[in-house]
Amino acid sequence: MPLLVNGARVDLARPTGDMVRAHPYLEEKAKLLRSQPAQIVEPKGLLYVQQREFAVTTPKDGSVSILGSDDATTCHIVVLRHTGSGATCLTHCDGSDTEAEVSLIMSSVKSFSNSTGCGRLEVHLVGGFNDDRQLSQKLTNQLLRAFDLQPEDVHLVTFCVTELNDREEQDIHFPIIYGIAVNVKTAEIFPATFPEKGPDEDLRSAHVLTGAPLTNIYDAKTEQLRIGPYFWGPFPHVDFWLEQDDTQILQNLSTSPLAEPPHFVSHIRSTLTFLKEHPFPSRSLFPDRKPRIYKKNEEGLWEQVCSDKI
Repeated sequence: MPLLVNGARVDLARPTGDMVRAHPYLEEKAKLLRSQPAQIVEPKGLLYVQQREFAVTTPKDGSVSILGSDDATTCHIVVLRHTGSGATCLTHCDGSDTEAEVSLIMSSVKSFSNSTGCGRLEVHLVGGFNDDRQLSQKLTNQLLRAFDLQPEDVHLVTFCVTELNDREEQDIHFPIIYGIAVNVKTAEIFPATFPEKGPDEDLRSAHVLTGAPLTNIYDAKTEQLRIGPYFWGPFPHVDFWLEQDDTQILQNLSTSPLAEPPHFVSHIRSTLTFLKEHPFPSRSLFPDRKPRIYKKNEEGLWEQVCSDKI
């Protein structure tokens, strides 16, 4: 069944601007979202999702109340929610394999919603801007098409992407919203930033930089965050990249150098250093081939638990 807006099928043969004009409430909702200042989300109760990761949970979760992600320039952040079960998935897509990724997050939400007789699937798309290479527009179109190919009806509720998330300053384009969070208890979605992006931030970033597919990082039934096991070989030319100045790293390792947040280069350097220190994670990080497992403690913060205690 198709992707729907207000009960009508989206005509993907027409430009996205036509779709927005045909459904002005989408533009109004995007305007409302853009007008909200980004909230700082503290780590308590938060599950932070990095690029090419996804997590799904329900309002019954006793550990996680907020799913969130940021640092999206040409990337899009997708929230898929079933209104009956309240099952909510957040993912950070970069266009690497959009059709397969959408199928994966659809399955993950449906797995929590099969016994729910009522409700519908709703999708919220946020991110991207009018970038020079039109990568944002390409990803927007890929996501719309992928949801339209699903066997179930999917209702597009929030559409704050590309031209609807763009601002211009001295002829340079930037995203307005770089990150969002969703409250899995109330279904509220809001612009957000995150002081803490862990646990295992460098390890998870290294997984992406080495070409990882979209990965589920959370088991809602056990309320455990599971990282890995991940495997890669020595990163090509890692010493060369670490010797480059900030401008070279920004120009060569970003899809949108002029629009990156200020910490982009330091984040990439940290990830490259991690890859240099762990050329063979099967030896140094995952010798027993088991995931690194975290649970929320009484303060609502992630704490690593030993595999043999599970």
